[in-house]
Amino acid sequence: MLTMANIIISPSKYVQGKGELSNFGSYADALGSKLFCIVSPSGLKRVKAPIEQGLAGSDCEIVYEEFNGECSKSEINRLIGLMEQRGCDAVVGVGGGKILDTAKAVAYYKKTPVAVVPTIASTDAPCSALSVLYTDDGVFDEYLFLPANPNLVLLDTELISKAPARLLVSGMGDALATYFEAQAVADSGAGTCAGGQVTNAALALARLCYETLLSDGLQAKLAVERKVCTKAVENIVEANTYLSGIGFESGGLSGAHAIHNGFTVLTQCHHLYHGEKVAFGTLTQLVLQNAPLEQIEEVLSFCMSVGLPTTLADLGIAEVKEEEIMAVAQAATAEGESIHNMPFPVTADQVYAAILGADAIGTHYKSINE
Repeated sequence: MLTMANIIISPSKYVQGKGELSNFGSYADALGSKLFCIVSPSGLKRVKAPIEQGLAGSDCEIVYEEFNGECSKSEINRLIGLMEQRGCDAVVGVGGGKILDTAKAVAYYKKTPVAVVPTIASTDAPCSALSVLYTDDGVFDEYLFLPANPNLVLLDTELISKAPARLLVSGMGDALATYFEAQAVADSGAGTCAGGQVTNAALALARLCYETLLSDGLQAKLAVERKVCTKAVENIVEANTYLSGIGFESGGLSGAHAIHNGFTVLTQCHHLYHGEKVAFGTLTQLVLQNAPLEQIEEVLSFCMSVGLPTTLADLGIAEVKEEEIMAVAQAATAEGESIHNMPFPVTADQVYAAILGADAIGTHYKSINE
């Protein structure tokens, strides 16, 4: 039997800095001559001036199109039609995850370059070769795996630091899982989203992601609450976006994200951001693999310091019902879920016990720290 190759993938260029959107023109010429920019109405108000300032003196022209709100097949097809009408030869997505995923999908079908410009740092999706498709009503449809990562990922940290602090913290929750999931995949020899096995480079980036969260997470949260961009904010934006992006895609997913997917079956959790559920999924994964208590305490302490969930009550589950937690566990262990990349077989009963175990530890540490 042939063994899988070790593979790492990444965007062609990653640019991050304060006011960097006003330098957009210096990167745009490599993309195309007429850019099709997908953006929300509110986003356009914030980014139009710096983008056009950045394009001054460039040979690039840009046209804007408002995003309809869902990364759906019908929205992608609508945008492809408009892009063709306007004779554009490259795509730019400016905004949050659904806009960025839509831009990547449009560029894939049109076989053009794509630039991704996140205005928040709430997930590790911008760097990935993946679009998550939904129905027009917002129900998950399918994953669209792309043959290449974005040509350009550009983050203006001045813009990102003005977004609500909860979004940055949610990004930290998503990033928190990166190292533990990648290490589990490396231990099991399972495949990654990049189509191979974990490289040492991806594992090192995942480890650096975790260390950056511990060293700069709280400082970054406090700075963003004041709408300022400090060095800690810069470090956390890079951890949330690039380190976690390369770490999850080329390092692999395992327990935490599968447990997150399980919690989506409960309506009580629908108000939470992706990274908030992933953070509790990380604690549950650590309990599932019987990680050393010092490791669990370190993760708990971090979560409590920045305001990530550490108990079921924090997730909005005021009354713990056995059948509901078992439904979460069964969804997390469904066939094809990433939890089967753990270095040991995992059953729904084990996940059920780990969820309640994580809740018990989180509740205990909250009580002694109040």
